[in-house]
Amino acid sequence: RHRLKSTGVAVERTYGAHLPTVEAYPSELSQVWTNLIDNAVDAMPQGGRMELVTYCDDDQVTVEIRDDGAGIPGDALVRLFEPFFTTKGVGKGTGLGLYISNEIVTRRHGGSLSVESRPGSTTFRVTLPRKGPADAYPEAATSPLESPG
Repeated sequence: RHRLKSTGVAVERTYGAHLPTVEAYPSELSQVWTNLIDNAVDAMPQGGRMELVTYCDDDQVTVEIRDDGAGIPGDALVRLFEPFFTTKGVGKGTGLGLYISNEIVTRRHGGSLSVESRPGSTTFRVTLPRKGPADAYPEAATSPLESPG
C-alpha cells in the first residue's frame, strides 16, 4: 500500500461476485500477489494505473494483475520465469520473484501463471484450481482469495 501511495499509482478492483474458496497455502499466495504487484509498480510511470481482476468458472479461480507500464520486450517474455533473470537494472532485482511465484502457483497449487504484454498493457494471470490434487498439498488450509492490501 505504501509503494502505491508514494508512486501515485491508481488501483482499480474488479472482483467477481461470489468467488468460491480454494485449497491453498495463503501465505505463499500472498508472496505471489506481492511479487506481481511490486513488479507492476516498478514497470509503471509515476501515476500509472493498475487493475486487479478476479473471476471464476466451475473448476478454477483466476486473478489478473494488469498495468499500463511500458510492456515487456518479446525476448524477455520467454525468459521471465527463469531463475535469476531480471529486466531490472543492477542492484534493483534478484531475478527470483517471478521464478518463485511460478513455482508456488504451478508446483505447490497445481495452477498456472501466464503473462501477456505489449507497450502500455501487461497482464499477469494466475489460475488456481478450486480443489487441487490431495497429495500436492495435504495440509493446505481452505481459504478465500483475499485482496492484497
